[in-house]
Order: sequence, then structure tokens, then C-alpha cells
Amino acid sequence: RFDWVDGHRLGVQGGSYGGYLTSWIVGHSRRFRAAVSERSVNNLLTAEYNSDISGFFKEAVGWTHLERPDLYLRQSPSTYIADMHTPMLMVHSEDDLRCPISQAEELFVGLRLLGRDPELVRFPGECHELSRSGSPRHRVQRAEIILEWFRRHLATEG
Repeated sequence: RFDWVDGHRLGVQGGSYGGYLTSWIVGHSRRFRAAVSERSVNNLLTAEYNSDISGFFKEAVGWTHLERPDLYLRQSPSTYIADMHTPMLMVHSEDDLRCPISQAEELFVGLRLLGRDPELVRFPGECHELSRSGSPRHRVQRAEIILEWFRRHLATEG
């Protein structure tokens, strides 16, 4: 609908719930040419065991992870990892208690095992709030890394 949008050079990015949605959408669509998933929960089932908001997902799922683990897996982006073909950068803080670093590691390792070429950037000493209240040096690095990723993957051909 917009002539200034190049439908062949679309990127998607999100953090926290937006990171979850970014991981989810690339497992269900090939519309985007590159993706950046930040501080995301990628496996709702394992997040129930290691997140500081354990029990939170029961409100959305309707059951606890112990009662219906299948429902947690059905709504987890990592369940659809075989369908993820979009180049993905994962940005995560090592001290994130809301979305532990293992959430990014699970997705990264799974994609690598499938022969994909994801990238994972870890920020030591940072928490879930990296983009808003992290160290100034890390916030600048984060922005530069994301911009470079999209430059690399969304550049015009030729």
C-alpha cells in the first residue's frame, strides 16, 4: 500500500514480548528478510522453571506448566524452530532474570543444529532493561550491532 516500502527488504525487531513475537513470526512466515529478537522468551515451558515471573503464563495459557506442558510448548517459538529460515540476531543480557539467557541459547543452538546461521550477542552485567537503563557503553554497542545487522541483511542487491 505504501510505495516507499520495499516489500522485499523488510526487517522485524522486538524486545521482551516483542522479542517473543519476533521469534514467533519467523517460525510462521518468510515475509521478513532479517530479524532481531531481544530479551525474548522462546520456550514458555522452560521459562516457567527459571524466570522471575514463573506462574505468570498461567493467566494466558489457562493451566500450569505442570498440568498441561503441551499447551506451553504449542505457544513457544522454539517449537517451530525447523520452520525458521529468516536470518536472526538474538540480543540478550546475561543477568536477565525475566527472560534468562538460556532462552536465547536454546534458540541459537537449535538453529545452529539445523544448519542455520543465527548470531547471538550477549551483554555481561546487564539485565532485562538493557535498552533503557543499561550502561551507556552497552546501549551504544547494542544499537550499533542492530543497525549493522540490518545493513548487512537488508541492503539492496547488486
